[in-house]
This record gives sequence, C-alpha cells and structure tokens, in this order.
Amino acid sequence: MLTFNHFNFNVSDLDRSIRFYEEALGLKEVRRKEAEDGSFVIVFLGDGKTAFRLELTALRDHPQKYDLGECEFHLAMQAEDYEAAHKKHADMGCICFENPAMGIYFIADPDGYWIEIIPTR
Repeated sequence: MLTFNHFNFNVSDLDRSIRFYEEALGLKEVRRKEAEDGSFVIVFLGDGKTAFRLELTALRDHPQKYDLGECEFHLAMQAEDYEAAHKKHADMGCICFENPAMGIYFIADPDGYWIEIIPTR
C-alpha cells in the first residue's frame, strides 16, 4: 500500500514563497536540502499535524515564473475556521477564485499556483 508523502511546486523566489505559505496557510519549514554546487534548494513545509509535505524547489538557473499552462491542478487545504481563513486571504489580496455555491475558494501563491480552501465538513 502506498501513502501520500509530498507535492512539489517549483518557485522563482524561495524566500518570498516561504513567507507566503507561512502567512497564508501557517506552514513551517521542516527540512531543507541544498545542492553542493548551489544549483538548487529544496524546502519541505509542513502543517504540524500531518506527515504530508509541500516541497518548494528553487533552481538557480530558473529565476523566472514557471509556465503553469491553464493551472488545471491545485493543492487543497481544509480550514478549521473557514470564515477566518477567508477574511485573512481577502485581506492579503490572494483570493483568485470563489465558488460560494460549492462553499470553496482558491488563493494564488506568488508564482500563480492555486490552493483550494475548503471548510471542515
């Protein structure tokens, strides 16, 4: 049997992305790997509750934003206090799509990756 371990986003500015994920979602750095030649840095973020990790990869030779196509993929996170999370994200200006009929919304990180926010059900 296999279990989920992590999901990767390649990012153009690692420090900016770490700050965003900490402020927007409360994720904290749990592990870091740096190439000896400086060609990449990988940072794993965790929520402090589950073993799942978000891997952020910064490649030295790719500082520009990545082409995300139609952005038809996303990470989803469950909010214990959906209304408070929505207010925080609205105040941050990072909400990129809302679907009130479904009771969900999406935020976009600094590189344009979408994160779905769902309430605890």
